[in-house]
Amino acid sequence: MRAKVNVFTILLFVCSFIVQAKDFHVSKEGNDFNEGSQSAPFKTISKAAKLAQPGDVIIVHKGVYRERIDPFYGGRNDRNRIVYKAAENEEVWIKGSEVINTWKKYKGSVWKVVIDNVFFGDFNPYQEILYGDWLTKTYGRDHHLGEVYINGKALYEIDSLSKVASLNPLKRAIDVEGSKYKWYCETNNETTTIYANFQDKNPNKELVEINVRPTVFFPKKTGINYITVRGFKMAHAATQWAPPTAEQQGLIGPNWSKGWVIENNLITDSKCAGIVIGKERGSGQNAWRRDKKKHGTQREREVVFKALQMGWSKETIGSHVIRNNTIKDCEQGGIIGHLGCVFSEISNNHIYNINVKKQFDGWEIAGIKLHAAIDVLIKNNFIHDNHRGIWLDWQAQGARVSGNLLVNNEDQDLFVEVNHGPMIIDNNILLSERGILNASQGTAFVNNLVAGNIHMRTATNRFTHYHFPHSTEVLGMMTVILGDDRYYNNIFAANNESLEKSQYYGLDAYNDFPSASYQWKSPGSLNNYNAQKFPVFIDANLYLNKAKPSNIETNLVENKTLNPAIRLTKSDDGYYLNITADASFRHVKTQFVNTTILGAAFQSETPYENPDGSALTINEDYFGNERTTEQPLVGPFQNLKIGENRIKVWSN
Repeated sequence: MRAKVNVFTILLFVCSFIVQAKDFHVSKEGNDFNEGSQSAPFKTISKAAKLAQPGDVIIVHKGVYRERIDPFYGGRNDRNRIVYKAAENEEVWIKGSEVINTWKKYKGSVWKVVIDNVFFGDFNPYQEILYGDWLTKTYGRDHHLGEVYINGKALYEIDSLSKVASLNPLKRAIDVEGSKYKWYCETNNETTTIYANFQDKNPNKELVEINVRPTVFFPKKTGINYITVRGFKMAHAATQWAPPTAEQQGLIGPNWSKGWVIENNLITDSKCAGIVIGKERGSGQNAWRRDKKKHGTQREREVVFKALQMGWSKETIGSHVIRNNTIKDCEQGGIIGHLGCVFSEISNNHIYNINVKKQFDGWEIAGIKLHAAIDVLIKNNFIHDNHRGIWLDWQAQGARVSGNLLVNNEDQDLFVEVNHGPMIIDNNILLSERGILNASQGTAFVNNLVAGNIHMRTATNRFTHYHFPHSTEVLGMMTVILGDDRYYNNIFAANNESLEKSQYYGLDAYNDFPSASYQWKSPGSLNNYNAQKFPVFIDANLYLNKAKPSNIETNLVENKTLNPAIRLTKSDDGYYLNITADASFRHVKTQFVNTTILGAAFQSETPYENPDGSALTINEDYFGNERTTEQPLVGPFQNLKIGENRIKVWSN
């Protein structure tokens, strides 16, 4: 009888919860004293954010909302989350800026506005200086967190009033003409004065906006879990530089929480970072730059252990989903994170124009830059025209980078730095001149197309963490010796005219490494071990153009007569990869790569496996289609035909 009562009580509770779940509506025609219904909506999203409980949905109707969203409550679990969404088929903007239309002509094409500091409240981005660990170049000047925009386009801050009128462009900038639009600010205790060169435009007749908020959608408290943010257009955040050794804030982010879903949004014009899934303040705050007692790498090691003491674990942090977003025009990163990114999925995002203004530089700039990307899946993203594409730095144990398209990234498409593995890079299309920078060990590269160079970099003084499998718990620390990598079923097709130091056309980068069979770990085969470099495993790759194989590899095909004519072209409906294939593509004696073949990474002693610990087989191609033949085709496509191929690899 008691069991029946308990079951009945539980059902009653569940039913009552379902009944209590609400839809809150927000409209520009609403009023925050309304009840928040569809017929009597709130005026601000922030009002709904103060009330929404697990299971509730906040529906925001068309218009521009100039506010910082600070969710008061989170969901209970993945089934009882709080959802913020734009109303279906309605354009909803959330901006960290305000409109300024009281400009006065100063001189020539330069205009001036004087703003009472009361306008900014407790945060004036024109009094806040860009600052932080790993910020390496500010070009001899201070940069403020503020920005000025005309018709959605950011102007360039300069460091003196005399330079505002000059039409000399910033030579580093990608958009040379755009860099002629400039601004400068002066501020005191009472007012902030902004001078701006709008060239031939009257700012009082155009849409001119300035940053006034540090973020757009970012909780002030940590531990606000299970939030969904869907379908918005978000812009104009005065974000601070976000290194791994300080609090990391973005235009949007969960702030040290668990289980967020950020999907189908446009995220643009953050001073530094777009989406941040990174660390909080308590585990470290720019101690390297502030007190200069220890190097930043040591401070970063300390940050990890402090975070563990604060409860950093799979149960409390991470497991976010970031998908189907467009992220652009941010000067540090599209997606940034340290520690808070663990066990997350980043998929189907379009990331471009990251660090194109070139007004400052540092060691945290990329389309995606993650530290401690434990069991993170980065899949099916299109990342192009950035300073760097994907950068996985420290502790990317169990990370998988699969089916991504990268092109025209300035430094590299992919940088893997001071990781111990296992990490899997498969079925990617890497088309930039610099394809891969490898300063890690324990990485498996499988079925990729690499049209650029490979660059090896040592890191013998960088002791970094490795973990128990699929856990944040630290198993040990060790320097990175290089090697212990795997290369199977790839196409290398570099055709550049010249190479920089330590760059290679193909896997000739590994000619100084010892070869090894899969029995190299056994005591009888230690003669294959080198005191400086771990063995590597290379098999069944295709080499085109100037790409050169390693002398380790015996099962390969080298084709110097074919010009594959690899290029990416844009059409109205998307992007197409053009590649010419011949019979050599089918002559490579490949096999399906799986956990048995890959073995385990040396340092962490963890197998190359799925995040749930099950055995892995890489049996899908770039599109996620199952490879059905016994001998999979080399590279990321299973269905290449002999001759010219035009393959749609990204849809608009």
